[in-house]
Amino acid sequence: MSNVQTNKPADGTARDGAGSEFLAFKLGAEEYGIDILKVQEIRGYEAVTRIANAPEFIKGVINLRGIIIPVVDMRIKFKLGTPVYDQFTVVIILNIGGRIMGMVVDSVSDVTTLTPDQVKPAPEMGTAFNSEYMIGLGTVDERMLILVDIDKLMSSSEMGLMDKIAA
Repeated sequence: MSNVQTNKPADGTARDGAGSEFLAFKLGAEEYGIDILKVQEIRGYEAVTRIANAPEFIKGVINLRGIIIPVVDMRIKFKLGTPVYDQFTVVIILNIGGRIMGMVVDSVSDVTTLTPDQVKPAPEMGTAFNSEYMIGLGTVDERMLILVDIDKLMSSSEMGLMDKIAA
């Protein structure tokens, strides 16, 4: 699988006021979306080096062009059943607050632009996925994306990957 590089402005701002772009990915039967500006690249899944005593959802680390980065399996993190690693499994390389990390997902589908009126507030559901980490629900025709605040999730104390991002 070839690496996908994203085009993003150096200042990290949205390209225009028309809407926000989200990378859509699947975990089990559900589709999620994260801000495309946080995505550095998308790579095929490869074996990781396990770290002793790391939480179960931290698969380990990989060497990304000389940078050792932690890799989180989102299926394990959200308690969505036993992950299956196949030809569709990918690692989304994120750049959050200057920290590079990887996130394993079942597959990626596309980049979707959502206007503010296509994003609905997240309901409080008390599920394994804490709505504190949700921006909302994005709707496109019959499709619904669970929009994840990836900054908040990856900087949360339960992840233990990085210090809190300054607001």
